[in-house]
Amino acid sequence: MLTEIYDDSKQRMEKSIVALKQAFSKIRTGRAHPSLLDHVQVSYYGVDTPLKQVANVTAEDARTIAITPWEKNMVAPIEKAIMSSDLGLNPSTAGLVIRIPIPPLTEERRRDMIRIVKQEAESARVAIRNIRRDANADFKEMLKEKMISEDEDHKAQEKIQQLTNTYVAKVDELLKQKEDDLLTI
Repeated sequence: MLTEIYDDSKQRMEKSIVALKQAFSKIRTGRAHPSLLDHVQVSYYGVDTPLKQVANVTAEDARTIAITPWEKNMVAPIEKAIMSSDLGLNPSTAGLVIRIPIPPLTEERRRDMIRIVKQEAESARVAIRNIRRDANADFKEMLKEKMISEDEDHKAQEKIQQLTNTYVAKVDELLKQKEDDLLTI
């Protein structure tokens, strides 16, 4: 029973890390990377479809993303989807290839991005601590129902705390990497 709670907590904490990585991938660093467009949805015959499923997305160079649609008639919907996304990018079309120049970030914009990144990291830390709280509540409930002893409760709480510390350290490491990316010109 204790291992089930521990395993469940570990899975949920891992999901928090994955969610943080996804949030960080949406925050652009000034370099062209295809993952910037991962969350862009294109209207494909009336159905919202991820951009990757209707076109080939590549980084042409450090400042340009190239998109090559699988079908000719998808150029306009892809352009529209990118313009209406929250990325603030302006695509330009040359025949079948859509190029998106990534403008360099200003110092002020970099500071704003770092603030946003720190907020995302703090949200992930809070989520991980909430998972710890849930696990500890489960342990207390089991102790109250006399399913485990006080020693087992104490050991289980220590184990969950160690797990929490590990995942909070992962969040801090991801935050540091993203800050370094944002500050690199």
